[in-house]
Amino acid sequence: MFDKDRFIEDCRAAVKEGQPAVREVVQAAVSDPSAVIAGLGAPESAGIKTLYREKDLTILDFAWAPCMTLMPHNHQMFAVIGIYSGREDNVFWKRTETSIEAAGAKTLGVGDVATLGRNIIHSVLNPIGKMTTAIHVYGGDFFDPPEERSEWDHETLEELPWDIDRVRGIFRDAEARYRYHDSPSG
Repeated sequence: MFDKDRFIEDCRAAVKEGQPAVREVVQAAVSDPSAVIAGLGAPESAGIKTLYREKDLTILDFAWAPCMTLMPHNHQMFAVIGIYSGREDNVFWKRTETSIEAAGAKTLGVGDVATLGRNIIHSVLNPIGKMTTAIHVYGGDFFDPPEERSEWDHETLEELPWDIDRVRGIFRDAEARYRYHDSPSG
């Protein structure tokens, strides 16, 4: 059974050893996705739930609404992402002289784990018609990183300062679209 408190303690110990050790902890957890759902609960809405936050470690439980997309962004710290329901498509981007351009992609399904280096730029899509849930573990304070983060406009690919309130708004809007579409009048 997935024990949230034990998982947090295991991540706290692993972050001292680095990203490969954190990956092992996340991989072990999502190898039994039904236990993670039992331990964290099924998502009631799209959003970002903080499980743990300190200067050197943040653990988040993400719930992506169906067909939701998050703009290209960076983290300025390593990340380990483990999927425990649904699917997540990542597009990886590289900087050009004036903007960014797509450089690759990776699809993650239930039980898959991805590691992202501190300088990776990626965008995320939940391409399916149901919620996708994932544990994200960051090697720093996701909400207050030591270096400024960026996001890029979906359409123009203009670089902007990262804005957590804008990101939360994207989750709220995606949730509202999902609820409207799922309602009898939608």
